[in-house]
Amino acid sequence: MKRRWSRIFSLSLAIPLLLGILAACGSGTQGNQPAGATASTKGSTTIEIGSDFPTSGKDESSGKPSENGAALAVQIANEKNLVPGYKFTFVPKDDVGPSGAHDAATGQKNVQDLIGDALVAGIVGPLNSSVAISELGVTNQAPIALISPANTNDCLTQTTPANLCGGSNDKLSTYRPTGKVTYFRIATLDQHQGGILADFAYQQKGYRKAYVVDDTETYGAGIANAFETQWKADGGVELGHDSLAPTTTSYINLLTKIASTKPDVIFFGGNDSTGGIAIRQQMEQIPALKNTPMLAGDGTQTSAFARTIGHVGGPVFTSVASVNAEALSTSKDFFTAYDAKYGQNNIGSYSAGSYDCAMIIINAIKAALAQGVSTPKDSSDASGAQTFRQAVIDQIQKIDYNGVTGHHTFDKNGDTTNKVISIYTIGKDVNQGDGWDFLTQLSVK
Repeated sequence: MKRRWSRIFSLSLAIPLLLGILAACGSGTQGNQPAGATASTKGSTTIEIGSDFPTSGKDESSGKPSENGAALAVQIANEKNLVPGYKFTFVPKDDVGPSGAHDAATGQKNVQDLIGDALVAGIVGPLNSSVAISELGVTNQAPIALISPANTNDCLTQTTPANLCGGSNDKLSTYRPTGKVTYFRIATLDQHQGGILADFAYQQKGYRKAYVVDDTETYGAGIANAFETQWKADGGVELGHDSLAPTTTSYINLLTKIASTKPDVIFFGGNDSTGGIAIRQQMEQIPALKNTPMLAGDGTQTSAFARTIGHVGGPVFTSVASVNAEALSTSKDFFTAYDAKYGQNNIGSYSAGSYDCAMIIINAIKAALAQGVSTPKDSSDASGAQTFRQAVIDQIQKIDYNGVTGHHTFDKNGDTTNKVISIYTIGKDVNQGDGWDFLTQLSVK
């Protein structure tokens, strides 16, 4: 498989502008949209934006910063009166389940509860693709817009790659029972993320022999397979591929076996909470793996991973399935506002993306109101909610948005047209920001 990449180098940040400019940049642009919308006399002047992220337990370091980004967007929308005559309320949900990590059943219940409140016009999230699987059919039938900053599994919107998402593996009829698109995402796909990580390891780092491990979850298995496909296409040797349940606590036996194969790099498909941190820590107990590099996707690009692992042992490289927002001039004021409210050390890889997801919903609401669509009368107005939510979905589908993570439009499947992968390594100062240093980013052509 051949790809064409264009390298985008990091830009240095200028002095942050005033918060007022943030509203102008962060709110995005909607083609041919009236400058403002006035409150309808028929519906509620309170509009709710829901979210679903894992904000406690093992996933707090990735989920809470994502929730913060969406909450900030709602705050800015109100402060700057982006939709005149209306007030936005943020309704966050936590999808951490009994295991202390993200949980599909909890996520499904969360979106059902949000759907039951007629004033909720759209939902930001989820973070994890395995949770998305449980939510897509429910939100599609409602219907209500679900827009994720972080879901990357190909099969949520695609029938390719054919070996993963086609034929008997095609789940789109389950995810879209109405046949209509109601789910959107501004992160690009694992076939790109896994592929770029393979190219980075083979072409830029010079690794030739890789051992692949995944956590069996939707995201982990998907990105591991994408890495595997491109790694072999590049000419890399795969020494083995093992899948272990996300509840696994000891990887010593596996790592001992891996050490005997003498890998140049270990690729892990999964999250920090489903094996990423444990594997990297336990590599230190295997003499032959102490200095072996580890490569992983955005599931491990968390402050918890960076601060737990630090600089002991071999290097760690991760990716994020979107632009490095800090390199964009449109993001300066977002980071100023975020740092002021939450602190710079509480930022996450998808904080900026969550902000943009919420702003996309807000822009779509503004456009729907400008076309004369009424909000629901109250939280129990199910009929009014159905009409208004569909109008919001229709506006998201055709939105043309410029925000803190760049320019986004959506294709017919609800996928962003902004296909960029960023590469990071554990930072020189793990207590600075999220603990990661940006290396480079590549756009998919």
